[in-house]
Amino acid sequence: MFAEERHQRIAELVGAQGRVGVNELADLFSITQETVRRDLASLEDGRVLRRVHGGAVALDRLSRSEPSLSERQSQRLDEKQRIAEAALALIPHAQTVSILLDSGSTTAALADRLAGWTPANSGDELLAITNSLPIATTLGSNMHLLLDILGGRVRGLTSAVVGARATEQLGALRPDIAFLGANGVHAEFGLSTPDPVEAATKTAMVRAARQIVILADASKLGAETLVRFATLEEVDTLITTAAPAPDLAAALEAAGVEVVLA
Repeated sequence: MFAEERHQRIAELVGAQGRVGVNELADLFSITQETVRRDLASLEDGRVLRRVHGGAVALDRLSRSEPSLSERQSQRLDEKQRIAEAALALIPHAQTVSILLDSGSTTAALADRLAGWTPANSGDELLAITNSLPIATTLGSNMHLLLDILGGRVRGLTSAVVGARATEQLGALRPDIAFLGANGVHAEFGLSTPDPVEAATKTAMVRAARQIVILADASKLGAETLVRFATLEEVDTLITTAAPAPDLAAALEAAGVEVVLA
């Protein structure tokens, strides 16, 4: 196999798996580890991947890598719709219920379903609290819902309201359920996101709500990004689209997290 063909195959593996190891590639292509390292160095120079200890990772697995909200809204649409449907089923049919919706493309899919919510019985109330401008716009069209939006600074990349004012308001709230997104769900590192200020707001949400539900498609499982905003022990339910790897599954079970496959 020519080097160019091997480079293409390595790029495909990194894109599909998120990470490849030097030993794994040496065995796969029957080449030396030194040749693998030269291949990885060449691909890193071409901004195809990033070398790490023992191998390489995809660029979107870097700790501060974060696509914009508009980019994420066009990715994994079917998975997000399935997660949203499962999340909707967790909202109890009660006279008064309060929910907290984090900013994100998967929570936005849940908001799309809530836009059509109507009370099961006369007098039933559903209060939705959010730090997302797009979600507030979606839910604001439903006259049956009560809607609160947190105040603070708007982060342009995610259209999330973040900062000291938002976290202060969250400290005075006790919503029944919080639905949060995450960029990474890791056995040891827990729940993470790339931005420190947005992570602080997510942490405040976790501390505020009585029940924590994480909405994360399969691509987030096993990933670590820059800032941890919650441990697995602080989570009640994870709704995802594929069975977690054995190490993550064991950690979730030990932490008492219910895993719902959508």
